[in-house]
Amino acid sequence: MKIVLLAACLTLVAAEAQAGSRYDPTRMSCGKVQATIAREGAVILRYRSARVPGLALYDRYVRSQQFCDIGEVRARASVPSADTNSCTVYTCKRVEFDRRFRRRLLPD
Repeated sequence: MKIVLLAACLTLVAAEAQAGSRYDPTRMSCGKVQATIAREGAVILRYRSARVPGLALYDRYVRSQQFCDIGEVRARASVPSADTNSCTVYTCKRVEFDRRFRRRLLPD
């Protein structure tokens, strides 16, 4: 029974580690977006699509590779912010190896 309880507690701790704070980058300067990610390690940024009215876009953005899962790499991305349309941030992307063993990122 103790082992089952310990396993359940460890599962909850791991689930909480994956969760992150949610922010709207369009209400923050680019510097503040980047500083928030640097401070928290991983956050979820949610904002409206510029191309499709009413569509909410979101993703998890990270400070470093250590916040990515096994089989993922940190990749450059950009989000809109209050002071620019293209604030540079980083997200995790799955990696696939082709027949020649060259690394490439999978498309979204």
